[in-house]
Amino acid sequence: MSSTRRPRIWLRFLTAIFAAILAWVVAIFWLVSRQAGRDESRHADAIVVFGAAEYFGHPSPIYRARLDHAYTLFKSGFAPLIITSGGAADDPSFTEGGVGRDYLVSRGVPDGAVIAETQSADTSESAARIANIFRANHLHSCLAVSDGYHMFRVKRMLEREGVTAYASPRPDSRLFSHWQRTKVKLREVMSYTAWKLGF
Repeated sequence: MSSTRRPRIWLRFLTAIFAAILAWVVAIFWLVSRQAGRDESRHADAIVVFGAAEYFGHPSPIYRARLDHAYTLFKSGFAPLIITSGGAADDPSFTEGGVGRDYLVSRGVPDGAVIAETQSADTSESAARIANIFRANHLHSCLAVSDGYHMFRVKRMLEREGVTAYASPRPDSRLFSHWQRTKVKLREVMSYTAWKLGF
């Protein structure tokens, strides 16, 4: 092989790799965007609320909005059970799941209608632990509550664990700035890709 052809082969190889990566990013970005705009609310065995930050035992504004949406779904009769998820972060005295449960009970949801998952450190672990709760309680389907941009990854993770998941994003989770929307969706593309690769 001549020395002049070798660089051309490598250039074609690298171009093909770049094109494949770009196609993947564009495809997942589109799927994340499409799912973010869908509300699939329907009757299910449980409502699953994915945690967000809590501050000294109180849900952050984003987490409270998710919990309020779950409360509305519960009171509307979409499911007889709510599962809150999320472990402890910087404050070891509280967990996202526990704070979420306490908040819902304070709003009038019966104790027996809320289960708190309090050990998970990330979304993937939350999905796995939620699936364990589902198996233990003979549940099969859920309404997953989170922010819109998060729903594509959440559904895929739950489905891999054997849970039939329908997306019900919290209202007003759409970011107003085009740059903000692009940034969080690209972050979701990276997070989803890392999960698919086993990282």
